[in-house]
Amino acid sequence: MPALDARPGHRTYDAVIVGGGHNGLVAAAYLARAGRSVLVLERLGTTGGAAVSTRPFAGVDARLSRYSYLVSLLPDKIVRDLGLSFRVRKRDVSSYTPVERAGRPTGLLVGGGAERTREAFARLTGGDHEYEAWQRFYGMTGEVARRVFPTLTEPLPTRDELRRRVADDDAWRMLFEEPVGVAIEERFTDDLVRGVVLTDALIGTFADAHDPSLKQNRCFLYHVIGGGTGDWDVPVGGMGALTDALAAAARAAGAVLVTGHEAVRIDTDGRTAEVAYRTAEGDEGVAAARHVLVNASPQELAALTGDPAPAPAEGAQLKVNMLLKRLPRLRDTSVDPREAFSGTFHIAEGYGQLAAAHAQAAAGELPTAPPSEIYCHSLTDPTILGPDLVEQGYQTLTLFGLHTPARLFERDNDVVREDLLKSTLAQLDAHLAEPLADCLATDADGRPCLEAKTPLDLERDLRLPGGNIFHRDLSWPYADEATGRWGVETRHPNVLLCGAGAVRGGGVSGVPGHNAAMAVLEAGDAS
Repeated sequence: MPALDARPGHRTYDAVIVGGGHNGLVAAAYLARAGRSVLVLERLGTTGGAAVSTRPFAGVDARLSRYSYLVSLLPDKIVRDLGLSFRVRKRDVSSYTPVERAGRPTGLLVGGGAERTREAFARLTGGDHEYEAWQRFYGMTGEVARRVFPTLTEPLPTRDELRRRVADDDAWRMLFEEPVGVAIEERFTDDLVRGVVLTDALIGTFADAHDPSLKQNRCFLYHVIGGGTGDWDVPVGGMGALTDALAAAARAAGAVLVTGHEAVRIDTDGRTAEVAYRTAEGDEGVAAARHVLVNASPQELAALTGDPAPAPAEGAQLKVNMLLKRLPRLRDTSVDPREAFSGTFHIAEGYGQLAAAHAQAAAGELPTAPPSEIYCHSLTDPTILGPDLVEQGYQTLTLFGLHTPARLFERDNDVVREDLLKSTLAQLDAHLAEPLADCLATDADGRPCLEAKTPLDLERDLRLPGGNIFHRDLSWPYADEATGRWGVETRHPNVLLCGAGAVRGGGVSGVPGHNAAMAVLEAGDAS
């Protein structure tokens, strides 16, 4: 990476971007392509932030999406506009959820075509009611997705404008006005089906189905509108392939990207700004800019500008990366493990189980049956594994656990992490015909290829506030008295928030980066 001149005020950039995560890289690429001079300051040794691919297991040629791992919210517009060499693959199976009923193992496989899915619902529930309710429900959310998703890269609509765009009073009430648990309970009767629907409202969000704050509704909305379809796709080459492509696009357009440079202060008078930074070697310097875009959390933004800190954020998930010698066999022999694990494999995520886990965690206890979901990237995209591993049948597993807020780990992060991991994997083992431990690969030092990250680990490694993967509670995708035109504005006219904590932020989307770049370009055009 190029080194910066450490002398204060060595030059003035049109934009200095603090943080080289995917949103910062999107903003850098757009601004540089528009002819603006751009500097990106990244604290870590590589760009990419949470959207990176790494080899976490010593001596093993497996390049995993270490933190974020699926793509839904990234608009095709950004890929086209920036000419990115990046693609995703669809998953044939949406999900598989194992359960034991009447003393026998069974489950619900969603995917493989409409007729096969209908048969799976009928086999589990004894009729067509739940399948037909499922079709109506997701037909409705699909129409909302087609109407709402395109607005994410436009100036913020007002609430009334977005409601008119949705043009469905029942859908608006269900998603925007009353707890999503009401709609789930009205439309579905089977506990397992209800749970599968609810999970989209809980990814990285610590909430009950009936939380009056509706933060579970906001989470649900973002999970069903992605791409205008709600599909969650596999990034070919791993998530790092996206950020590598973004970094290449930004550099090709003339942006300067430097790593090992941590921004420590932003001084601004609203028209010009200076960003003080410190290098990994301890050198200090200042970069001047017309605009500063902060691709970090609202807490970090406040610390840099000296403004009052926002309310604390809290994450609530366990992330586990694994490499297996082979996929485990299932107790439900009617399903091929290659199908079951290629989609989202739901564990302990019945409706009642999710409510019980939330209640236990809210009371300060680890859930006795921790809910989680798993998928196998390498079944859809084997390129993340070396040729020898592919030939031998190795596979990856990514697990995302729910309802484990950061507060539970504060007494002893290492001990609680180990306890939670054991109980989470025990819930998976209950549906397997062989222990998962028997299938785990080992690294060059003979250790199992398994890596677990708690919210406190994510806060330490990536500075996610409280380990919250969205930086704070997700926002509604419309304007209110606290938002600006693009949802990236701050109280400083030339300082913008382009990270996940911006309005319409969260997930691997590039939307805040795009919108911050548009705000800068509009300001330049108006000046």
